Amino acid sequence: MSRTSIAAIRCSLLDGVDLDARSALACAQVPMVTDGDRDFRQGCEGGPDDRVDRMTRLGPDVLAGAFVSALAVAMGALVVFDRSIADELSVPRSVWAALFAAFLLAQTAGMWWEDRLPDRPVRACFGSQVVLAPILVLTAPTAGWLPILLVFTSTFAVYRVSASAVAVIVAIYTCCVGVSVAIRGGRISEIVLIASIYGALQVASALSVTAQLRQSRLRRELAAAHAELRTASALLDDSSRADERLRIARELHDVLGHQLTALSLELEVASHQVAEPAREHVVRARTIARDLLADVRATVGEVRSRTPVLGESLDRLVAQLPQPVVHLTVDPEMRVDEARGLAVVRCVQEMITNTIRHANADEMWIEVTSDPTGALSVSVRDDGRVSPDFEPGHGLKGIRERIEGLGGTVTFSVQRGFAVHATVPAP
Repeated sequence: MSRTSIAAIRCSLLDGVDLDARSALACAQVPMVTDGDRDFRQGCEGGPDDRVDRMTRLGPDVLAGAFVSALAVAMGALVVFDRSIADELSVPRSVWAALFAAFLLAQTAGMWWEDRLPDRPVRACFGSQVVLAPILVLTAPTAGWLPILLVFTSTFAVYRVSASAVAVIVAIYTCCVGVSVAIRGGRISEIVLIASIYGALQVASALSVTAQLRQSRLRRELAAAHAELRTASALLDDSSRADERLRIARELHDVLGHQLTALSLELEVASHQVAEPAREHVVRARTIARDLLADVRATVGEVRSRTPVLGESLDRLVAQLPQPVVHLTVDPEMRVDEARGLAVVRCVQEMITNTIRHANADEMWIEVTSDPTGALSVSVRDDGRVSPDFEPGHGLKGIRERIEGLGGTVTFSVQRGFAVHATVPAP
């Protein structure tokens, strides 16, 4: 075996090329890590400046919310400005208009600003909406379509309270519709019919939203499980590569190293038993054998101490995630020791899982850098919703414990989405 062959094997091992065919095929299927912000699902450049606020996107939720708000405003304006209806109000028109304005403000805050307000004000807005809706309906009994506000409110209740509380709200609102019809002099049959119609509308809307929320929850759980599976796969792949390298290193040391050692000894003996000019060739062959043995030992040592490429592990973790879109920035050649690499991968995995389950984010940015001293800096942030008074859960506490166990620090931020910044010093 020539020195060129030894060098070739050495380069292959150090470049992470597995000689096993299945491992090589798996490596070929791994996307490359880019050195900039990139959408791994769409292959397009992106970054913080390209973020479009979710409230400006014309998705189904935004269109439905805009329709509900516009319809509520139209019905309120009809009651205030239609003299035939305004004259039948049981309270002064200005009072009713003020109550309606308060209802509209509570509805708007609860529906459009939920992501930007703390939980307590949002609950207060919802409670105000629940109380004001029947008051508006009962004080304007001749406004035929005004009870639709009750349908809107009971539908919003699905997002905020339990199913039993929603059932109570629906029952009370259905009775309010019946009372409203009775106030304007409706017959028993009319009361039952109209109350049943609005009761059915509330039940249908509540069930529809419940099914939608359940489907969304299942999708988030599936995405979180997918992220955890990708993490396990990435770590298992790194472990398999390391085991394969160690196996090859043992084979090189035990077989090739032993044979080269025996060859060197034989040539040493032969160099003392042959005469010139053959002795010169034997000495040269002995020198080559010793050099090859030194190369084999150096290769075995480097293969055993070789650390995996961090970028490959992170790339396999974020690739093919359905949501959110992940922009990964990492040095493709960055190598770290096993303990710090595992901590970084687990930190990123927990953040992805946390974002999928709780933040409802559209985009996520992950950046891993190292300074000249070898210290690592990990920054992960998303554009999802987060409560200003949030408290770290078990997963985030686990991130802090893992990083601090390596002598690092972790900070959390809730400005413009949720962000985590971790630093891990060099070993």
